[in-house]
Amino acid sequence: MKILVINGPNLNMLGIREPDHYGKETYADLVKKIHNHCDKNGVEVETFQSNHEGALVDKIQEAYGNADGIVINPGAYTHTSIAILDAVKSVSIPTVEVHISKVEEREDFRQISYIRLACVKTITGHGTDGYLEAIDFLTKETVKK
Repeated sequence: MKILVINGPNLNMLGIREPDHYGKETYADLVKKIHNHCDKNGVEVETFQSNHEGALVDKIQEAYGNADGIVINPGAYTHTSIAILDAVKSVSIPTVEVHISKVEEREDFRQISYIRLACVKTITGHGTDGYLEAIDFLTKETVKK
């Protein structure tokens, strides 16, 4: 089982950017947490972060035939990117949307999620542990098939 974890804009600033919403863990802490969890559970994982929409689309497309599941936190592109939505739809890989904060309790514009239309599950407000929940969900769903 191979999972691709994709993070969008500003997630490289974890621990610095709005710690009241996103916590004090750094992006390096998140990557280490994900890899430790996957190693412990026998899951191959690749992590990727970019502040550029096209790079995120390219990475999703590269996952075709190479990943069994995608965990994605598109950051601000959640609310704006039809291109990322279309990329996820085009590869037909089970995808879980993750948000560290409870976006449903934040600004009105954060209530819109284009990516959600192509996802099998959404996890919000569980901090960085939401990534681990998403990985566990995808590994269990793949085993059921």
